[in-house]
Amino acid sequence: RLASPVEDIDAQSPKKQGTAGTKAAKLKSPKKSPAKNLKFVGAHVSASGGLEHAVQRAVDIGARSFALFLRSQRQWASKPLTQETAQRFRKACREHGFAPHHILPHGSYLLNCGSPDPEVLEKSRATLIDELKRCEMLGLVYYNFHPGSTCGTITREECMDKIAESINQAHKETTYVISVIENMCKQGHTIGGDFHELRGIIDRVKNKSRIGVCLDTCHAFAAGYD
Repeated sequence: RLASPVEDIDAQSPKKQGTAGTKAAKLKSPKKSPAKNLKFVGAHVSASGGLEHAVQRAVDIGARSFALFLRSQRQWASKPLTQETAQRFRKACREHGFAPHHILPHGSYLLNCGSPDPEVLEKSRATLIDELKRCEMLGLVYYNFHPGSTCGTITREECMDKIAESINQAHKETTYVISVIENMCKQGHTIGGDFHELRGIIDRVKNKSRIGVCLDTCHAFAAGYD
């Protein structure tokens, strides 16, 4: 039986080590206590310097949930995620009380899983698979990304077909992470500004248990929803 993501984080987290170096570091930079509010409110935080630092930055602003990038959001190439980094992230989440379902990784801005350009589509699909695998290494359950764009050269139905095909392919390569498509603001040729387009993508995804929607209220307002 596959462990649930919550169990997985606990199981994979490294044991606490009480070295003199870490004790000294804690004295110099005391950590804040996790937020005690009852609502799971947070923000997108920087993962600069290592993914585990995103956890501390969320704690520093009093968040009980947070979003982050798992790799560079503006270039295709990225260093592999190491087991050591994944373990440090899991440990930080456990120590500060962040459950996997209160953490939302955001996909690369380069992704266009509905691209009419074969090269861009191939790179987007490879990146989507890579990021879902990173989520699984980190014990996370959701992955949020912008669906895609027709680039003005294919129909919106054709674009939705490609987006769903990309998601289905990524699901075959991974185990449990839920692909969370974000509503857009009807800018240019993007897909997802109309809610029926999100429904159209979901209808085409084979594993309905692994597809969800992130409602961006600013995007919705810009798209004409009040």
